[in-house]
Amino acid sequence: MNRRELREETFKMVFHCAFYQDEELKEQIDTYLGELTVPTEEEQMLLKGRFLDIYAQIPGLDEKIAAVSKGWSIDRMGKVDLSILRVALYEMLYDDEVPVKVAINEAVELAKSYGGDSSPQFINGILAKYAN
Repeated sequence: MNRRELREETFKMVFHCAFYQDEELKEQIDTYLGELTVPTEEEQMLLKGRFLDIYAQIPGLDEKIAAVSKGWSIDRMGKVDLSILRVALYEMLYDDEVPVKVAINEAVELAKSYGGDSSPQFINGILAKYAN
């Protein structure tokens, strides 16, 4: 599994957060990972660890997103866009192996695949404001 695939699967797992309570989330993530046929056991552990790291940072990530998203509260954002923003901002802040420009570009690519028509521009704008 390459880095782009890892990021995409992580995004999908973070997206699940919006629909489950804490006590259900672990079971849902384990089920999700069990249904993936491509990743090795090592890749599944990497995915789960990355997801748990992001999940633990969600309150702080949301605070940072809200600080630069003038006129858009976290509650008003689409779940897909918010999930992409969380993954990208996590990479920008906590993953030293991912350059900021790459995190932004990859988030825009995810938005093109999974978001609405205006998602790529919205995500690019929020992340660019944060990067500056």
